[in-house]
Amino acid sequence: MSNWQTFLSPYMQAVEEIKVKLKGLREQYQMSSQHTPIEFVTGRVKPVTSILDKAQRKDIPLDEIDTKMQDIAGIRIVCQFVSDIDTIVELMRTRQDFEVLEERDYIKEKKESGYRSFHMVVSYPVHTIDGRKDVLTEIQVRTLAMNFWATIEHSLNYKYSGEIPEDIKHRLQRAAEAAFQLDEEMSKIKGEVREAQRIYMQNRESEGPNT
Repeated sequence: MSNWQTFLSPYMQAVEEIKVKLKGLREQYQMSSQHTPIEFVTGRVKPVTSILDKAQRKDIPLDEIDTKMQDIAGIRIVCQFVSDIDTIVELMRTRQDFEVLEERDYIKEKKESGYRSFHMVVSYPVHTIDGRKDVLTEIQVRTLAMNFWATIEHSLNYKYSGEIPEDIKHRLQRAAEAAFQLDEEMSKIKGEVREAQRIYMQNRESEGPNT
C-alpha cells in the first residue's frame, strides 16, 4: 500500500457526506417540532496503524482490505432513547443513497463484555475523478448511556492493550447493566422528558436571542 492518503480519500469523503446528510435529517426533525431520534452524529476514518493491526489480527491481505474490512469508515449516531434506535434503523433501511449490506444487533444480543449497540454495514457510492467507488462504511447506533459506557471501555482496552484485568471486566459488566437499566427507566418516562424539552425550547424562543 504505497499511498495511504490516496487510498483513504474516498473513505474520508464518505464519512463527511454521510455526516452532513444525517445532520441535515436531524435539523429537519427539529424544524418540524417533532422529537428527533438523533442526538448527535460523529464519524472517523480508521488510522493507518489500526488498519494494519486489524489486517494482521484478522489475516486480511492489504490488497483486499477495501472489500474485507468493513469499518475503515465509521459513523456513530447517538440518540436519547432505546426506541429511537429502531426509528433510526428503519430510516437507514429506507434510504436510497446507500445500500444496507449487513446488520448486527448487539442490543438484543449484547456482547460478553456488556457492550450494546446496533451496527449496520452499508455500501456508500463515492464519486471520484476516477469514477464511482462503493465504500464500505459501518454505522453504529446507540443511546447516550451506551455511548458513555463504550467510550470508557474503549479507553480501558487501549490502556491494557486489550487485556483488561478480570476484576475490572466484572465491574464493567455491572456498569453496562446499570447503563441499560438507566435507558429502560428513561424510556418509561420519555413522555415527561419530551414535554419538559418542548417547554424548555418554547421558553428559549420566547426569550429571544438577546436574553
